[in-house]
Amino acid sequence: MEECPLCQLNLVEQQQVIVKNERCIFLQMPQDVLIGSGLIVPIQHRETVFDLTPEEWQATYSLLHEVKAMLDQSYSPDGYNVGWNCYPVGGQNIMHAHLHVIPRFNDEPFSGKGIRHWLKKKENQRQ
Repeated sequence: MEECPLCQLNLVEQQQVIVKNERCIFLQMPQDVLIGSGLIVPIQHRETVFDLTPEEWQATYSLLHEVKAMLDQSYSPDGYNVGWNCYPVGGQNIMHAHLHVIPRFNDEPFSGKGIRHWLKKKENQRQ
């Protein structure tokens, strides 16, 4: 996948591998708003979470716990949002599966607002 920024990490200048295991990596880049956030990405190109192998699921689970411990120590967040966007309608902009790991803090303006908060608004009701 020559043009995939999650396969070709050099395509995104400030992107860094923070920690990895045999099947997944945790990437971060400098953030002004979502401090400490990053992506857990399978090393092999998989389009969505639905394409992961059982071994990649296990590796993602393992890395997620390692990443949480690291973020807890570095940032002491008050909570987390963790989630996958799948396909363009679901908000996926890079067609390589990636799990968002977003530390959350009590002093944020949107503290207490989870992933579903924006989707369940009346304005999002289908016609």
